[in-house]
Amino acid sequence: MEDDLISKKQLLDLTGISYGQLYRWKRKQLIPEEWFIRKSTFTGQETFFPKEMILSRIHNIVNMKDGLSLDEMADKLSDKASFEKVSITAKEIIERNIVSTTTLRKFGESLGDESKYTFEGLVHLFAVDRLLSAGEMSMEEAELLFRTLEEKVSRLESGSWELFFVRKMGVSSFILARAPAELWFDEGVRLVSKMTYADLIEQLKGKLAYKLVE
Repeated sequence: MEDDLISKKQLLDLTGISYGQLYRWKRKQLIPEEWFIRKSTFTGQETFFPKEMILSRIHNIVNMKDGLSLDEMADKLSDKASFEKVSITAKEIIERNIVSTTTLRKFGESLGDESKYTFEGLVHLFAVDRLLSAGEMSMEEAELLFRTLEEKVSRLESGSWELFFVRKMGVSSFILARAPAELWFDEGVRLVSKMTYADLIEQLKGKLAYKLVE
């Protein structure tokens, strides 16, 4: 879907970074080569990026650059395995504003401040919290989404998935598929939201990076 992409011009305008910064970060492997997508437009060839991931990555770079060199940031941001080993307490989740207190109390395993959450568990909480915070779903729908993630994600052995939140005649459904997925819906189905595992972990990286440098 075109809404999943952002053009280079839009990206530079929205973030305030320069053309030089963008390509310097690319050379330093802070931004993956495969995120630079060349597409034909009516004005010729233009460069596009996966919108959510590039915006989250630039946010992470800007927030981390005062404490780390570009090479150190590249190592941290590309080391997915280190993030997946992170264990974080309920207290830290709230202090870092990773998910809301409401979401944590509703779907968390325990209310104790020192209760530990794995990275995968945190991804599920974060996904639910994003849609609740955006006002895109009810608490009843949030409960259905959380159960779906907890029960079904483990079946996607690749560890990479996409979630489609749809409604038809007021009835909500969540569809999990291995990424990349391309789905077509009939005329009566409205796509409320789409999110990917890659988008979610990219956004979480900036919030969890401090755990890796303590």
